Amino acid sequence: MGIEEKAANLGIVTTTLETVVNWGRTNAMWPLTFGLACCAIEMMSAQASNYDLSRFGMEINRPSPRQADLMIVSGRVSRKMAPVLRRLYDQMSDPKWVIAMGDCASCGGVFNNYAIVQGVDEVVPVDVYVAGCPPRPEALIDGIMRLHEKVMKEKISGTSHNADRTTIRVEQEQQDGGLIQVT
Repeated sequence: MGIEEKAANLGIVTTTLETVVNWGRTNAMWPLTFGLACCAIEMMSAQASNYDLSRFGMEINRPSPRQADLMIVSGRVSRKMAPVLRRLYDQMSDPKWVIAMGDCASCGGVFNNYAIVQGVDEVVPVDVYVAGCPPRPEALIDGIMRLHEKVMKEKISGTSHNADRTTIRVEQEQQDGGLIQVT
C-alpha cells in the first residue's frame, strides 16, 4: 500500500496548490454583466431557476467591476460604449476573464457599420466566444464550463494570466442543436 492509499484511508487529500487555487477560482467566479442587447435576455434566462447559474458559484451579479472577476459582454458594443467597457475591464482585479456572448459581441453580428465595434476583442481580450443570435442559455452555460476547464489548466505565477491568453470558441451545431468547440 503506497502513501496515497494510506493518506486516502485517513481522509487526507494530496494535491498541488495550483489545483486547489484553480478549483476555487472556477467555483467562485463573480460576473460583471454587460448586457447591451437581446443576448442580455438569454443571459438573465440562464440565471433563472430553469438553468440556475448559482450551481457554478455565480449566484450574484456584481454591480462593481472591483468585485467581479468575469465580464460577460452580451450584445453589440458601439464605438461610444467601447471606452466605458475598457474602463470597467481595467477596474477588475486580476485574474479576470471575459466571455463574448452572441454574434454581435463576437464579431459585430448583422451590424456592419461605422458605429458598432466589430467584435469586443478589439476592446478587451476575450477568453470564450459563445456564438448564436441570441445564444440559448445552454450555450452560455457550455461557454462557462469551457472557461472553467481553461482556468483549471492555468499555471500560477507572479505574472498576470493575461500575458499568454488563449481563446475558446463555442458554436451551436445546426443539425441537432448540440454544442461543439472550435479552437
